[in-house]
Amino acid sequence: MQYRTLGRTGVQVSSLALGAMNFGKIGRTTQEEATALVDAAIEGGINLIDTADMYSDGESEEMVGKAVAGRRDDLVLATKASMPMGDERNHRGSSRRWLVTALDSSLRRLGVDHVDLFQIHRWDPSTSDEETMSALTDLQRAGKIRYFGSSTFPAHRIVQAQWAAREHRLSRYVTEQPSYSILQRGIETHVLPVTEEYGLGVLVWSPLASGWLSGAIREGQDITTSRSTFMPQRFDTAVPANRARLDAVEQLAKVADEAGLTLIQLALGFVTAHPAVTSALIGPRTLDHLHSQLAAADTVLSADVLDAVDAIVAPGTDLAAHEKYDTPPALLDPSLRRR
Repeated sequence: MQYRTLGRTGVQVSSLALGAMNFGKIGRTTQEEATALVDAAIEGGINLIDTADMYSDGESEEMVGKAVAGRRDDLVLATKASMPMGDERNHRGSSRRWLVTALDSSLRRLGVDHVDLFQIHRWDPSTSDEETMSALTDLQRAGKIRYFGSSTFPAHRIVQAQWAAREHRLSRYVTEQPSYSILQRGIETHVLPVTEEYGLGVLVWSPLASGWLSGAIREGQDITTSRSTFMPQRFDTAVPANRARLDAVEQLAKVADEAGLTLIQLALGFVTAHPAVTSALIGPRTLDHLHSQLAAADTVLSADVLDAVDAIVAPGTDLAAHEKYDTPPALLDPSLRRR
């Protein structure tokens, strides 16, 4: 396992991190299975575990808390807030009112007195940066969080938040958690240059592109990944974007074979090769999934292999741009672009 400094914090984290989204009802994972995954991840050298309050309505945090009991101080523990937690309109977003409540609930579920990294799960356009970072700074000073970060923020919002922290003399976001894979390279255009400029740690999610790069999705085979059961439209090969992804996967599989690598090793080695990326978040549902991904922990891709990847999916290109989570709201809601 490789270890890297998380932004400018001085904290050393593993180049692969364990994402716990599949813990609980989302991944149909029991506590015993979740604990086994945490045990194997730690044994494999992983020291960063990432979860969120919304994952299985808090069940993921509860499972993580039980799994890390007795060794919490040896781990970098991260969680997130701001996504809806129930139907109450104020149980979401990044207002001071909600973040204070959300963090206390996360700490209770995790069974800890602080988290190392508290992240804003999505940018909240209805809340000012000053409001959010003022609350986060106070929570940091109270000892409930060590650092805070953003997740899936558009590049311009990352910049704006950095300036707001400076203007109001507040602590700043020290990390960003974007989606990044060989098939979704759009963040190379704007987000990664910004995170490098401001010295942010980058924890990328979905490096296997929701299973497209797991090796389980190939031409002529039935698509049976866990994601395909509740998001079938993302795997329907009659959709042009999905057809383009499948064509790219077939070409990438050849590159991996010629390099003596699995497709998973190619995919994870690609994202961790970018100098702006600190860690790739893997989200295994089974021990077999975990071990196949841990096999990429020390994968270093040659320049020839990286060039071959660039020839298949050009730098800065998203093969499924409609699935982006950092699209400005006005592009999605017509009422926001009409006078």
